[in-house]
Amino acid sequence: MAKKDVKKVVLAYSGGLDTSIILKWLQDEYNAEVVTFTADIGQGEEVEPAREKAIKLGIKPENIFILDIQEEFVKDYVFPMFRANTIYEGEYLLGTSIARPLIAKKQIEIAKQVGADAVAHGATGKGNDQVRFEIGYLSLNPDIKVIAPWREWDLNSREKLLRYAEKHGIPIEKHGKKSPYSMDANLLHISYEGGILEDPWAEPEEDMWRWTTSPEKAPNEPEYIEITFENGDPIAINDSAMSPATILKTLNEYGNKHGIGRIDIVENRFVGMKSRGCYETPGGTILLKAHRAIESITLDREEAHLKDSIMPKYAELIYNGFWFSPERESLQALIDNTQKNVNGRVKLKLYKGNVEVVGRRSPNSLFDANYCTFEEDEVYNQKDAEGFIRLNALRFIIKGKNR
Repeated sequence: MAKKDVKKVVLAYSGGLDTSIILKWLQDEYNAEVVTFTADIGQGEEVEPAREKAIKLGIKPENIFILDIQEEFVKDYVFPMFRANTIYEGEYLLGTSIARPLIAKKQIEIAKQVGADAVAHGATGKGNDQVRFEIGYLSLNPDIKVIAPWREWDLNSREKLLRYAEKHGIPIEKHGKKSPYSMDANLLHISYEGGILEDPWAEPEEDMWRWTTSPEKAPNEPEYIEITFENGDPIAINDSAMSPATILKTLNEYGNKHGIGRIDIVENRFVGMKSRGCYETPGGTILLKAHRAIESITLDREEAHLKDSIMPKYAELIYNGFWFSPERESLQALIDNTQKNVNGRVKLKLYKGNVEVVGRRSPNSLFDANYCTFEEDEVYNQKDAEGFIRLNALRFIIKGKNR
């Protein structure tokens, strides 16, 4: 589709400098009507100011969409991912990755609603987000035109962006000292890239972290909490039933207080290069520990091991942007089938950056003290183990005799 054929485009719009420049650039380069979509996914910043900025840049009020999608984000994206105990490359809880398919889905829905023939995003040509957004768009509407300004324009430095903003009267807001980091936040996490983090040997400065107390400054007394699960999802904290988003917000508060959820990693981007990032995922770190604990007493051994074996593939699919793929959906069906008996309660001890599981119980527990006790029992014949061992060792016995 040529530029002249684009009549209306839906832009993922944060209200920040970059997407404000993209908004103006789309108007000039494509001569298209721009519709803005701003998602509130719990990033901790006001989203309503985006409306005023869009209006100042000539966007009609009826073309401005600001949606609070926090509950949908946690219920339909975060929780399904946590049922799989998902971690990318051993540490990353996929906070940025899991938000992109929902944003893409909402853009496509708005495009259909307003009759737009294109969608646009502000992801750069170096990162993973361009892949996540665009695979999402095309999975949901294969005929949509995708515009990625960072791959088209020559505004490839902050100086050029600032000059463009000044030339076109785009307000450049100054709130004191600008953060040297590229940051992304939602209800699950906040990430930091760039600045001194581009040197993998450099320790992050303490004032970089925004969501969590330093473990050294966390309370000197531990705090205990209990999380109740139903079909693999948390439904209550300390006997208080809560909505999905409220569950995650509350766990974030506990994690913040006790310095939980900081990581500093070098990860392999889908586009090829390695990237160093720092992440704070306070509530998610607590939730992962609790979910594995309730599974430990409710899942059959081979069921649990199968889940663990497919988790890296599942994590890779989310990281690389394949949320809407048939293979991810097939894995999700398998994972969700394992969760029907993942019910019960987990007791956790939070202390100076650590989450310890100190108790777990379930009406569906497979833990039977009659079998595993070290005291006398009447249900297990220890002599049975001899045949079990010899049958498992038979191939080694045969091989040994043939040496």
